[in-house]
Formats: sequence, C-alpha cells, structure tokens
Amino acid sequence: MEFRESELIINNDGSIFHLHLFPEDIADDIILVGDPGRVETVASFFESIELKKQNREFCTITGRYNGKRISVISTGIGTDNIDIVVNELDAIANINLKTRDRNKEHRTLNLIRIGTSGSLQANVNVDTFLMSKRSIGFDGLLNFYKDRNSVADIEFEEAFKKYVNWNKLLPSPYVVNASSKLIEKLDGDNITKGITISASGFYGPQGRKLRLPIVDSDINDKIEAFEFKNQKITNYEMESSAIFGLSNLLGHNAVTLCAIIANRPKGEYSKDYKPIVKKLIETVLKKLTA
Repeated sequence: MEFRESELIINNDGSIFHLHLFPEDIADDIILVGDPGRVETVASFFESIELKKQNREFCTITGRYNGKRISVISTGIGTDNIDIVVNELDAIANINLKTRDRNKEHRTLNLIRIGTSGSLQANVNVDTFLMSKRSIGFDGLLNFYKDRNSVADIEFEEAFKKYVNWNKLLPSPYVVNASSKLIEKLDGDNITKGITISASGFYGPQGRKLRLPIVDSDINDKIEAFEFKNQKITNYEMESSAIFGLSNLLGHNAVTLCAIIANRPKGEYSKDYKPIVKKLIETVLKKLTA
C-alpha cells in the first residue's frame, strides 16, 4: 500500500473523496467549467449521456459528441478547488483505488478549461475568444509542490516581479505554459492567444477597489504595460495557473479558452455573455472531435 488512508481518501463505495468518481467514469478528454450550471450547457451538445454525478460543487457528466467520449466537470471558483479536482482526476487515472498503489501504465488526460475572463488590453475586445498559451499564478498554489521550478518560466517570473515591484507579503507568482498539443488542436482564426493571470480572488487580487483599498492601486496599469520578449499579459481569470502547473507536473495536457466578457482598460462589460460562452463551447467541441 503506497498511499495511506489519510492521504488518499476513498469513500465507502470505493470512489474518490470529493469528486465521487471511479476511473471508468471519466473520458480521457475532460472539459472543466467553473459553474456547475454550465455542465448541463456543455452536455446539451452531447448526442448521448452515460453518466451524471454530483457532490458539492463538483458535477460530472460523461457522454459522446460526434462519437467521441467526453467528460465535463465543474470545479467551482478558484485554484484551491483546482488542487482538488486535478489531483483527484489524476488519482483515479493513475492510482489503483483498491490497492492504493500506482498503476504500472500512466494514463494521460486532456484538460480543457472553458470559462469567462476580463481582458487587460484595450485591443482584446468584449465578446471574443481568448486561448491562454501560458498562465501566471497570483495564487501561490504551485509553490507548495517540490518540482515547481521544473515546469515554470523562472526568467519570466523574475522579470515580472521586478517590473511591477511585487509586494513580498503576497504569494510569489509562477508562470506555466499550456499544452502545445492542445493549443495546436484548438486554435483558430477567431481565437486570440494570450497570457493569462489567475488571481486568488475577484476583487482586490484583480485590482478592483470597492470599499476596501488595495495594496497596489496601480497594479493593473503596470500589468497592462508589462512586456516580456514581445509578449503582453492579456487577461484575468481564476483557475488556469493551477490547471497548467499541476497538469505539467502530473503528465497531463491542459489549456484554457475563455469568452472575454469585460474589458478592464475600457471599462466595458458584455451586454449578454451567455450566447458567447455557448458558441465557445460548441467551437471547442467541434475542434476537439475533428
């Protein structure tokens, strides 16, 4: 027994602790969405459904689109939830839940996050699609894992921290690439590619000021102006850095595509983003099964 009961928690029915899933419940291609309600939106495109399960905010549907088996799972908001979802998906893919030993053969998962995001560049317009080719984690989650430097762009990290005069009281940012395989498969003429910040909150951590002042009132202006090797930071969201980082460490492929629903420099917000998200879902499904 390699993994003790306190570390790998298994329910009485033999499923993994939070997700309540078994290895056979998931496809190799998994769409991750934050909102549990969006799981049904994705699954509405499926031609058949074989499984529906839910525990807390983690809702899973597995079915087929264009004959291809696909799962869609809601993660909830934030990288703390991603830590649960990605580690538990890897566990059911690569650990025998009965013996608590590693499987002899590694099972590689393709994790595609579909979400919403706010742009940090005036030319990244509301109601467009953006693919994250890399992500900057403001959350600090990957720093808890031993080999984070092996998957991180240290040069980018140091240049960014120096440029914005990063506050040492905050978690140190990490920079991780998406899967080149999935970028190539899901790219298209109507998709902008960019660099995404994953923030640990919606308000202060994304530079929003309501009744509470923030530690760096100029942070978004500095982020908008920052450039590294002709690359600009394009948008904020709240999950990609952990998805990319954990997937890289665990041997999985990951990418994020978001509908841009706000433009922070212009102060604009989408008048109705739900049809845009639905169009993005259909676009991803078609490319995933092409």
